[in-house]
Amino acid sequence: MNAAEGGRAARKRSLAFLGRFLLLLLAFYVIVASRPVNDHVIVPFTHGIAAASARILTALGEPVAVSGTELRSDTFSVNIENGCNGVETALLLAAAVLAFPASWLPRLTGFLLGFAAIQLLNLVRVVSLVWIGRHRPALFNSSHTVLWQSAVVLFGVLLFLFWASRQTRRGREEEPEKVRR
Repeated sequence: MNAAEGGRAARKRSLAFLGRFLLLLLAFYVIVASRPVNDHVIVPFTHGIAAASARILTALGEPVAVSGTELRSDTFSVNIENGCNGVETALLLAAAVLAFPASWLPRLTGFLLGFAAIQLLNLVRVVSLVWIGRHRPALFNSSHTVLWQSAVVLFGVLLFLFWASRQTRRGREEEPEKVRR
């Protein structure tokens, strides 16, 4: 294969990945936006995030109460809404991992570990935002919209790039074995 053919093949693979990624992302967002999935999966999941955050905050000496997806203290309250529960970033990661040309076990493992990492970071995010809202309310809006939203999405993208680079490296290491057989 000459360089031009190799370049065309690489572009074709990239466009195929991009097409699969966009279709999966759209499908995931349609599913999550449907009322039954939102009401019976996303809202209870988000309540779990609120409850876990409340336990962490209480352990850190910041007493808060949970009501559904809302965290309340004596001076501050915040409602964890869609977009703030880490689900969108997890969907972005899922679409990218599933669209990537790798075998199913590494895809599943990559997504599950990535999902756990995103949710762990999101817990840190929620806890820190409640603390900021209570103790530095003037910094809450910029911390919420500029700092943390960007950080969580960037983290999801970096997780995918790390995972994809490992898969690509594995593919290159296995390729000579296939040629030798």
